[in-house]
Amino acid sequence: MNSEADIVLVGFGGSTPAPVLELVSQAVAQHNYQSIQPIRSQNFEYELLKAPYRTYLNIAAGKTVDAPLIIYNLPSSLTEYLSESSQKEASFIRSTLFSGSNNASSVVITYDTNSNSFLGLDNSSSDIINFIGTNPTLSGSLACATLAALSALDSKATEQLLPATSQSDTVVLIGSGGREHALAVALAQSPLVKEVIVCPGNGGTQAEGGKISNAVDADGKSITKQDNDTVLELVKRVNAHMVVVGPEQPLVDGVADVLAEECPSVKVFGPSRAGAELEASKAFTKDFLQQYGIPTAKYQNFTSADEAIAYVKSLDPNDRQVVKASGLAAGKGVLLPTTQEETIAAVNEIMSDKAFGAAGDTCVIESFMTGPEASCLAFCDGKTAVLMPAAQDHKRALDNDEGLNTGGMGAYAPAPCVTPEMHKEIEAMCIKTVEKMAERGTPYVGVLYAGMMLTPNGPSMLEYNCRFGDPETQVVLPLLETDLYEVMTACCDGKLDSIDVRFKENVSAATVVCAAKGYPESYPKGMAIRGLDQAASIDNVKVYHAGTKLDGENITRCSGGRVLAVTGMGSNLTEALASSYKAVKQITFEDSNGDSLMHYRTDIAKGAIRKKLRIGVLGSTRGTALLPVLKAIANGSLHAEIVAVVSNRSQALILEKGESLGVTVTTQFVSAKGLTRDQFDAECTSVLVGAGAEYVLLVGYMRILSKQFCDYWAGRCINVHPSLLPKHAGGMDLQVHQAVIDAKETESGCTIHEVTEEVDGGPIVIQKVVKVDKDDTAESLKAKVQALEGVAFIEAIQKKCKTTVSYADAGVSIDAGNNLVEMIKPACKATRRAGCDADLGGFGGLFDLAAAGYKSEDTIIIGATDGVGTKLRIAHMTKKHETVGIDLVAMCVNDLIVAGGEPLFFLDYFATGKLDVNEAAAVVKGIAEGCSQAGCGLIGGETAEMPSMYAPGDYDLAGFSVGAVHKDKVLPKNVSAGDVLLGLPSSGVHSNGFSLVRKLIEKANLDYESACPWDKNAGTVGDSLLTPTKIYVKCCLPLLKKEMLTGLSHITGGGLLENLPRSLPSNVKAEITGHPPLPNVFSWMKQTSGLDDYEMLRTFNNGVGMVLIVKSDAVEEAKTLLRGAGEDVIYDLGILTERQGDEEQVEMKCSLA
Repeated sequence: MNSEADIVLVGFGGSTPAPVLELVSQAVAQHNYQSIQPIRSQNFEYELLKAPYRTYLNIAAGKTVDAPLIIYNLPSSLTEYLSESSQKEASFIRSTLFSGSNNASSVVITYDTNSNSFLGLDNSSSDIINFIGTNPTLSGSLACATLAALSALDSKATEQLLPATSQSDTVVLIGSGGREHALAVALAQSPLVKEVIVCPGNGGTQAEGGKISNAVDADGKSITKQDNDTVLELVKRVNAHMVVVGPEQPLVDGVADVLAEECPSVKVFGPSRAGAELEASKAFTKDFLQQYGIPTAKYQNFTSADEAIAYVKSLDPNDRQVVKASGLAAGKGVLLPTTQEETIAAVNEIMSDKAFGAAGDTCVIESFMTGPEASCLAFCDGKTAVLMPAAQDHKRALDNDEGLNTGGMGAYAPAPCVTPEMHKEIEAMCIKTVEKMAERGTPYVGVLYAGMMLTPNGPSMLEYNCRFGDPETQVVLPLLETDLYEVMTACCDGKLDSIDVRFKENVSAATVVCAAKGYPESYPKGMAIRGLDQAASIDNVKVYHAGTKLDGENITRCSGGRVLAVTGMGSNLTEALASSYKAVKQITFEDSNGDSLMHYRTDIAKGAIRKKLRIGVLGSTRGTALLPVLKAIANGSLHAEIVAVVSNRSQALILEKGESLGVTVTTQFVSAKGLTRDQFDAECTSVLVGAGAEYVLLVGYMRILSKQFCDYWAGRCINVHPSLLPKHAGGMDLQVHQAVIDAKETESGCTIHEVTEEVDGGPIVIQKVVKVDKDDTAESLKAKVQALEGVAFIEAIQKKCKTTVSYADAGVSIDAGNNLVEMIKPACKATRRAGCDADLGGFGGLFDLAAAGYKSEDTIIIGATDGVGTKLRIAHMTKKHETVGIDLVAMCVNDLIVAGGEPLFFLDYFATGKLDVNEAAAVVKGIAEGCSQAGCGLIGGETAEMPSMYAPGDYDLAGFSVGAVHKDKVLPKNVSAGDVLLGLPSSGVHSNGFSLVRKLIEKANLDYESACPWDKNAGTVGDSLLTPTKIYVKCCLPLLKKEMLTGLSHITGGGLLENLPRSLPSNVKAEITGHPPLPNVFSWMKQTSGLDDYEMLRTFNNGVGMVLIVKSDAVEEAKTLLRGAGEDVIYDLGILTERQGDEEQVEMKCSLA
């Protein structure tokens, strides 16, 4: 954990305490600190940008001060301190303090969240930096305070290790779904928890093991109920410390109230019956929201069907309504009619037909709202609330949000549609709800699930649930960094503000629900679930069980509609989805006939992955050039949205354009009065970031931008200039047009360019040209150019969001390419070796020669490249692609070791007309297997999808291998008469001569599915011919390291006659006296082709794939080493003799038998 910044912020997670913000901005503004580096302190960048701090991180500036400032957030609890990341941070702080004890190095200031103060400082000084600088001994006092605090945490950790003083609690978790499995896994990770007993649980919680088990009764039999009496008896019997309630029904039934009365010492995470009314009665919730001014749709509650229908008829028929059963209806009591007639029918269905039973005694009719939905879960302690990352789920059963409503077919988090400012707005609604519930005498403890609609008028509350969502829990909890049990304990104790609730930074989660076919209608049960182990073995994947059970033979079987939730994690949503879907594809629900009865959606998070480009606008004038952009967005021709309009002028007309877009578009004037350029730009950036802007347009913006603004938005900010840059750079408005006329230029126009620190000097994105007429004035030329500025902006934005002609339009699938990378990563990682990590994703692969044991000054690098040739045609025709990757590696590395080198790393090139991910993955996995056999790292490659170059279904391969050899060990070396030739057998035809092979197959009236005529045990002709090329690296390396070889020859195209001479000096020749009998495949080739021995020897390897040249006195030792490397068959091929004149360098003294 190193840093090259002036200020380092360590371990703050998502918190940004005001004293720390003030200290950092003070250091930058008043003491010339320039760069700030957050380490596991992800929210500082945004919060520092905002007023009154107005500070950029400016990491690029590096370290510019002699004594950097490290501000450390002391862990607020023992479990946080014991986490791996916190331990690394504490070690970093200790080492910094001790290394700096004898010199003026970094100053460490520790912030204590619990006391809201800096340790060792009385906070009486308004200028802490200056105070430290004028008190030389203060750094030592600060260090002592920090070490004392860490020592106190160490003492607590020691107590936790001792059985007599450790906390070891039992948790009873009520529920049986995927949500409960996720809760159980998260709770079991706490060092404070001894066991998690799930009542009643499912097959997944039963099989989980460790701290997690399903509840059993006093006789040891499985508990199948979760009613209040059952829970109460269980809690008392196991002496539970906490009860966590998963589903809503026990809460509505008052389980928390019963436990509070019967077991007052047991903590209950979940609201009382009165608190659960927020979910149990939609009518209550709507009245509550209206009473306390929390945004929600216009509504009316009804207990009479006739009154409800009369109300519907009184509304404008074009105003769409939503009809809801007020009570609990298993998530199905919300109807979405599209016409007035359907609305009346929905009322009758709920109230007259009693489709949802007593839940429909009261009916809620509310205005239909539009916009994306978000699931926002908050921890609550009866006083306040802390919002978790927003999630989005998919309710419909089928792709493209079609089919019936379900409990949820997938989810992902964080949801990109919820911006930082929107997150705060929704959290404020949750806090207000908790506060008002407390004022009513019904404090709310547990999780508050706010179902939000992100309408054009801002976030609006759809409904409340009084528990964790399912499947949202399966994506939100894996992101939680803080100990879940500790958070729940703080909620139960009313001390949530004492816990720093943290979530992982730069991590996304996605879950795909695997359901039984037919769900949510009638569906089968009892199918055996196959592939769970394979799915669980995939990196960053967790399979949560819902409708599962274990049978008597310990086989996991389906017992419900939603069966599994397969959650993947990644550094972004695309990676998370790839992991999840990769695992899903390992799983089947197999009935007694062997048929798979599993269904899942294939488009989870599709909208988030392909979301609109979020644009922020900076402008000082009317914003005329913005109008065509707005029109293009409105008509759908531009896949983007305006999220912010910011101006440095309070009366700028561009602000009116922003306001006209609705309240969800942040429209703001930012005053520059009293601010430096950096400070003003930082505040503007904070507004843009808070609105979720990803791309910035400068539209008539009359300010010079700071370097820090340009660095922050590098590559993501464009400006329009009224000339054909680089001409007339730096000029503005009419001045530019007059300059064009004065210069008698015949063309002018506008330029869209990226914004850099050099005014008008950034890379050009788009230029539009107009003709300059002789009678043009500056004003008339301006009108011509200005008419093109909006069009130019549109084209530039289209280039950014790729909505004109995409790769997909050209027949290239970016998603397929991304999926391929995810599929092959594990195979590539398996090839790691000293010197490289074989990880994919960068622009180039790296290799450390020193780590591999080579010194650069006495090492020669060897390169070898090759392909697989027309053997690929057989792979194409048989659709068997698993082994040609091994061929590719073999053809390269076998050539490479001939020079005496050790293969170090490999790169591949895969070119195709239409990328088939599974096909390509099979090839690359073969390449990885070849690399493993050769001991080299697969550190990179290129997949090129080129529809215009290759036909669909065709692909070609090229490989590139690099090795190393010491300068004095390059082969051939000292090859001379008397040396002995040893041969190693081939595995078959290898990868040469296949143009002839394919002709012979055709001549014999065979195809590749025909039974193999030369080997009855080989299966088909194709199977035999696709036998991969043998790799000789690991058997030859021991001899190379002992310097026992004077030469090697890889027998490829050209056979023995043309390849062996490449390793011989001109004054010697090879006498072949012991060529082995032809293997069956070559005997068949010889017989079918009619080729004589000479043509066979210059076409095929004929059973000898590698020739070793050895000094006569080393032959026996060489054979011993070869046998030790697994080579049981070694041929005594012949000997080298003096060559006379121009005689052939290979003389056959035996025939091919």
